[in-house]
Amino acid sequence: MGRSALSAADDRADEATRLVESAGAEVAQVIRGKRDRPDAATYAGSGKVEEIRRALREHHAEIAVFDGDLSAAQIRNLQLSLSQDGPEVRVYDRTDLILDIFAQRARSHEGKLQVELARLEHLSTRLVRGWTHLERQRGGLGKTGGPGEKQIELDRRLIGERVKKLKGRIRKLTRSRATQRAGRARSGVLRVALVGYTNAGKSTLFNRLTGAEAYVANQLFATLDTTTRRVWLGEGAQIALSDTVGFIRDLPHSLVDAFRATLEETAQADLLLHVVDSANESRDEQIEAVNCVLEEIGAGDVPQMIVLNQIDRVRGLEPEVVRDAYGKILNIKVSAATGAGMDLLREALADAAREGCGPLASAA
Repeated sequence: MGRSALSAADDRADEATRLVESAGAEVAQVIRGKRDRPDAATYAGSGKVEEIRRALREHHAEIAVFDGDLSAAQIRNLQLSLSQDGPEVRVYDRTDLILDIFAQRARSHEGKLQVELARLEHLSTRLVRGWTHLERQRGGLGKTGGPGEKQIELDRRLIGERVKKLKGRIRKLTRSRATQRAGRARSGVLRVALVGYTNAGKSTLFNRLTGAEAYVANQLFATLDTTTRRVWLGEGAQIALSDTVGFIRDLPHSLVDAFRATLEETAQADLLLHVVDSANESRDEQIEAVNCVLEEIGAGDVPQMIVLNQIDRVRGLEPEVVRDAYGKILNIKVSAATGAGMDLLREALADAAREGCGPLASAA
């Protein structure tokens, strides 16, 4: 169903607020603005920039977060404008914020390598236009640059060398992961991957199905590292279930590229459990955002089972398996938090394991 532009804007502002809080910061004030197109110099326009500057002074804040993608020039201009007559202000855009959260959350060796790669590739785009403090000439001898090499050129070259090394190390880990996947495929066990918008309850569902103790928190991107467990669902029914990183609208392409090795777990799955927060009014937009990322990583054709989670937060919703006229499953309503409907989900997964996804509807 359609929602008003105002409601969608409120949802977007709420999500941006939660991103800031997930990064460990406190939101002092949310300032909204509407333009036909972003201002080329400052993204928000001079009047709105002045409003932001006054709010920063009022709250004694030194960080401004913009819920959009900013160019290097826009960030430079904003930092200069917002720092006038006061302390230096640091400007973050949406990509900076998500990268910062990923850097805090990464736990495995592979996850840390992927986050570093994404941050360096993002930083390299910020060097293209040239920051004033990177334009100074650098002299000297040795491997740190020849006479007259500009600092920006040196930085770009050093970043390029580090990116090349990171990609090589990630390729080795990718081969190891591929070997593990091949072993599971030879075993004949149905490979199932949990996907969904961040904070939809995937890890809670994973723990319910597997008895594991994957990290669960009411925050965005609580899980970054893929975890796989075997689940016995009855006679002749066994699956390999993988918990994966949550998606979000406008997920930075640098992150998608850097995490492609991990996300291949999703593309190689036989079935996707697409977990949806049934209590979220933006669930339709979130489903679309997840499907866009799945298309980008080559998982758009993998059969899906929609799991409407958190029904305990929606009045009138009860555990239920919804099928189409041909008997194929459209969605299953459950609450991973309370366990309601988990027997229905297990039964559907057992049928899929025995019949090779026969009772499931394909991804829309």
